[in-house]
Amino acid sequence: MVTRNVQTLHRLHTAGSWNGLMVSLRVIIRSPIPGPVPQGTIRLYSMKYCPYAQRTRLVLEAKGIKYETININLIRKPDWFFEKNPLGLVPVLETSQNQLIYESPITCEFLDESYSGRKLLPADPYEKARQKMLLEHFSKLTGCMYKILRSRQKSEDTSELEEGFWNHLCFFEQCLSVAKTPFFGGDAVTMVDYMLWPWFERMEAFSLHKGRLLHSVLLLWSPLHRRD
Repeated sequence: MVTRNVQTLHRLHTAGSWNGLMVSLRVIIRSPIPGPVPQGTIRLYSMKYCPYAQRTRLVLEAKGIKYETININLIRKPDWFFEKNPLGLVPVLETSQNQLIYESPITCEFLDESYSGRKLLPADPYEKARQKMLLEHFSKLTGCMYKILRSRQKSEDTSELEEGFWNHLCFFEQCLSVAKTPFFGGDAVTMVDYMLWPWFERMEAFSLHKGRLLHSVLLLWSPLHRRD
């Protein structure tokens, strides 16, 4: 499903850039007010193409948590959704006890701490802090990505933005090279890998690869993560 979503983004991008996605979102049917969350289930308010919501879906799947999904039209948000999250953003988790949790890193940490099974966050305080610092660095990279896309829509020169993007990306390649591990969290996929993956998956769809990842450790990381 995730692969098909990225292929759809690629078709929209090549056909009419981000505007094609915006048009497609406007025809989504507004959903009715949802009922209570069934016992033994958690509900995810999401949007099909949102990388932030994908983070939460990845963690739900990794931990084998039973959940249901309600996709939100982010162009015409239903009024009731602001009762779930006053910011009007996805992802949002809702429990059968009417607990509401939003913001992607917070939802993912909540799931890891609340549910048994495979633990994704490190137990060691330093390692946990190191992963959170990586996420802070990553926010600079995603900011560059969105600026590039907006500038391309306006047919503006993006060479300086793209250079900044690749400089931020080199930081993550260096992290993997220094650690000499297949994943950012060590020898197995951990929380930080799930937090980064949705944007790496979209780089090709938005023509941000340009062959510059060839022979890099990030190119090795991507297929390993895809198999997880």
